[in-house]
Amino acid sequence: MNIEFKPIWFDSLGAKSSCTLVRTCDVTVLIDPGIAIMQPSFPAPTSQKLAWASEGRKAIREACKKADVIVISHYHHDHFFPNEMDVYSNKLILAKNPNHYINDSQRARAESFYSKICEAFGNVRLTEVLRPPRKRIYEDPLNSLPLAMKLDVGDYKERRREVLERGKEWFRQRIEKWNKWPQIPELNFGKVKILFPEGKELKLGRTRLRFTNPLFHGVEFSRVGWVFMTIIEFNGVKLIHTSDVNGPIIEDYAELIIRENPDILILDGPMTYMLGYMLNRTNLNRAIKNAVRIIKETTTKLIIYDHHLPREARFKERTRNVWDTAEKHGKRVITAAEFLGKKPKVLEIAESL
Repeated sequence: MNIEFKPIWFDSLGAKSSCTLVRTCDVTVLIDPGIAIMQPSFPAPTSQKLAWASEGRKAIREACKKADVIVISHYHHDHFFPNEMDVYSNKLILAKNPNHYINDSQRARAESFYSKICEAFGNVRLTEVLRPPRKRIYEDPLNSLPLAMKLDVGDYKERRREVLERGKEWFRQRIEKWNKWPQIPELNFGKVKILFPEGKELKLGRTRLRFTNPLFHGVEFSRVGWVFMTIIEFNGVKLIHTSDVNGPIIEDYAELIIRENPDILILDGPMTYMLGYMLNRTNLNRAIKNAVRIIKETTTKLIIYDHHLPREARFKERTRNVWDTAEKHGKRVITAAEFLGKKPKVLEIAESL
């Protein structure tokens, strides 16, 4: 047996998610068991969007029953269940550290989540287990992005410089908060154990679970927060789940994937439905170029290219170079729906109009 995996629910199936079940002979891992209804602009009636979200939630809950380990890459609702404590019973949870490299909204969601965990499994309040604030020194995160910092963005250069300067100030403000917050500890209540795995490795039998350091959720200093990638290796086979790196937009994250050279890559795409709002043309082009690099410079044969991407009908047109490059190089780049033998919902709808 090598690595087996199944996309449980993804955006191409009609609701926001990137939930993936990965199985080896040692362990079954469920990555990012969460779901959210599609945005108002998605071209389907609200009743249909709610039905898809309900169907996805049921599928994810069933997958939770099969898992030994649950990975939560960050605290957005399409990546974890914040209220359904029963799905976490008898699980090892490997979750985003809620104490740093996190924004205010996700910290609040984490506090709520761990309060429920404490009450459901430990019969204690979160306030009883909190630890004193821990003051740390944080390096400028741009120092770890040499490729992105050398990037020639042409006419966007001055604007980008301004954006990065504002981002640095925002990051300094984040550090002040992280150094003042009470620390949420890793937890072990018998029926549930929670570890914060960024930058660490865990061995379960012959299976290696590795996790990157915190990565920007999209562009540099994205106010949306930070995530981590999950890398699973067994018997010479490697799978990477990128979580929400949006393409990846950042060149150094593409380089990370190229160095790892996975056999299976579950890659979230750029938010093309936000083009002109949260995504500009420069960063869309970066995401496309980085995905093309990954296709050309790895031996990866299968890329599930989904999440964020199939939320509008022109997603393949807007990222055409990615699909064309994959075909030219004999690589299999498909949405999760297509992997499961289905047509992406947004394309089904577009064809019916």
